[in-house]
Amino acid sequence: MKLLVTGGCGFIGSAVVRRILRTTDWSVVNLDKLGYAAEPRALGETAADPRYRLVVGDIADARLLARLFEEERPQAVLHLAAESHVDRSIDGPEAFLATNVVGTFRLLEAALAHWRRLAEPERARFRFHHVSTDEVFGALGPDDPPFRETTAYDPRSPYAASKAASDHFVRAFGHTFGLPVLLSNASNNYGPWQFPEKLIPLALAKALAGEPIPLYGRGDQVRDWLHVEDHAAALLAILTRGEVGRTYLVGARAERTNLALVHTLCAILDELLPDSPHRPHARLVRFVADRPGHDRRYAIDPSRLERELGWRPSRSLEEGLRETVRWYLENRAWLAETRRRYDGRRLGLGTAAEGRP
Repeated sequence: MKLLVTGGCGFIGSAVVRRILRTTDWSVVNLDKLGYAAEPRALGETAADPRYRLVVGDIADARLLARLFEEERPQAVLHLAAESHVDRSIDGPEAFLATNVVGTFRLLEAALAHWRRLAEPERARFRFHHVSTDEVFGALGPDDPPFRETTAYDPRSPYAASKAASDHFVRAFGHTFGLPVLLSNASNNYGPWQFPEKLIPLALAKALAGEPIPLYGRGDQVRDWLHVEDHAAALLAILTRGEVGRTYLVGARAERTNLALVHTLCAILDELLPDSPHRPHARLVRFVADRPGHDRRYAIDPSRLERELGWRPSRSLEEGLRETVRWYLENRAWLAETRRRYDGRRLGLGTAAEGRP
């Protein structure tokens, strides 16, 4: 199979591309505009694989999309390209509208035109898998049941609103035009190669430098944490075995407050760096003014994915965090260099909006 992946140089996208080239005989065309959070180095040796092609471009470029579908004739689309950071969506919502809504619409148009040109049985095999976030469902109270596929949409941030709109367009193209679509909504991702505006790599970078680790409010926001490699495995299961028109929620049943999560990271650092002058690292935590409209809790019920496709996370949160901390310790130069390259003002803010596609 030839697969078109959008955003394949991003945090989640690169994990998906690595997994495809490592575990299948598929070929991958990666369309990525190489924005600020893209990291081609995350593809490592897979970038030299003859089954891999990187195309630098924007999903909102209709001419590029038309040419790409005609040249490559992909049998499936895995759409991960998105603006994803909540803080940035508050500072500048228009970029989220342009990429997440208009870009998804243009990609749907190009995929639909391509699908209509296919002959059977290629047409029956084609899939368009759109990757989204749990933030489209709004916020949960402390005792509310987790989000399910039937939960009503209630986006609270410009980022969440843009992803909700793109979800609706995908479903509309499926219902109105018959495009064989699949959707998935995932919880907070973590793991290697995550851009350090996100909570976990930011906290680690700050702790390693002996700088204050900022947490919004009192750090009592609750998130459900999912390792990016487990998410990648779920996405391929949905793409290959999911029922057309269905939505699948991807989560690891691993709810933690941001404060508890950061304290766990600090404890792991204390253990792995016994000679650090910053031990105990938890003393570096500082509470900062909360961001506007900060949702208190997200949680996902992945029962449909578990029941229908047999997916389970391969690691516990504790195992995944220890593995992640070790990776960042082994790649401290990359972490420091990535922090230096980008806007220090925004990197000084912590966030609970982690690893969105």
